[in-house]
Amino acid sequence: MIKLVNLTKKYGNLLAVNNLNLEIKKGEIFGFLGPNGAGKTTTIKMICGLVSITKGEVYIDGINLEKKPIEYKKKFAYIPDKPFIFEKLRGIEYLEFIANLYDVNKNKFKELFDKYVKLFEMENYLNDFIESYSHGMSQKLLIIDSLIHSPDVFILDEPMVGLDPRSIRLLKEEFKRLAENGTTIFMSTHSIDIAEDVCTTVGIIDKGQIIEIGSLKEIKEKNKSEKLEEIFFKLTEENE
Repeated sequence: MIKLVNLTKKYGNLLAVNNLNLEIKKGEIFGFLGPNGAGKTTTIKMICGLVSITKGEVYIDGINLEKKPIEYKKKFAYIPDKPFIFEKLRGIEYLEFIANLYDVNKNKFKELFDKYVKLFEMENYLNDFIESYSHGMSQKLLIIDSLIHSPDVFILDEPMVGLDPRSIRLLKEEFKRLAENGTTIFMSTHSIDIAEDVCTTVGIIDKGQIIEIGSLKEIKEKNKSEKLEEIFFKLTEENE
């Protein structure tokens, strides 16, 4: 569903992402782990078309980003770690705007709106201006707007930041349910516990290169450890 081919990004003389090759299948929850500065966010921004690609290609569902950018971008939802939303809109106006942008059927919108607004306990805040929201509330609004247009792929950069424990649990459960129904999820996270709890496959990146990839079972068997945290520190320290 997601395919990266020789993906490379340079900022001047800095090689941020180095010839990345990666394929994530339909229905996978892929955890993207790495230390600060490893290239996680740069990779995600290239996948989303937010920064230019120095070299290489990106595909979602066989659609090339550079050749068919509009068709490509309709396939995914992106949730960053810092929610940037139109703050002068009310919450309800923002959700309606996103639904119109993605041509969501009115009946489908109402069904998903009712479901997710209630699930994330946002009913009492949707008539407030977004500028009055806390970070956590803004993050929940972003999550709801992404779920409402039912994308084939979710691309997430630290999606749990700012969420309360209940919302984190609900979001993890929803991701698992979506994946079981064929949605592909690409999630960058610093939380190894979340990756171990939610993800079906994991990739560890350091210095712009993948240093380990596979299912949790494969990675643990290969590295002879039952703890992903131990494997992560061992591999990234060896790569120093």
